Amino acid sequence: MNTFPTTTEQAKKPSSSDESKQGFRTKTISMRLTRDEVAELETAAERAGKQPSEWLRDTALTAARERPSDPIELLLAEVWATRNALLNLFHAGAQATAEGKPLLPESVLKIRDKANREKLEQARRMLADFLARPNGKDREGR
Repeated sequence: MNTFPTTTEQAKKPSSSDESKQGFRTKTISMRLTRDEVAELETAAERAGKQPSEWLRDTALTAARERPSDPIELLLAEVWATRNALLNLFHAGAQATAEGKPLLPESVLKIRDKANREKLEQARRMLADFLARPNGKDREGR
């Protein structure tokens, strides 16, 4: 697989209309690698059936999205998941009782899995919302 050195000057500069398009990639990140590292990355990309740039982007974004950037994010994610799971379990249990049915183990696992899938994204959203508030206050000034 060929690799060619590129510079920012060589990259096509996007127009202002390009930047407004949802999901249009306009930024570049570059790095230096040894020949062995390049070969290792190319092999991994080939095994995945992807071009190296696509494989690197997917791998980097997956890692960035799955791993909390600091302990506060991790703690908030776990608290959110616990709260979400409890509220959904109480609701599902009450609904099952009202219908005269038991709460099935599969339902409990679905609730747990959903909370686990969403917890990091929700924690990041909550932190971003909090940090966007002036002086840490909500819209009502509390």
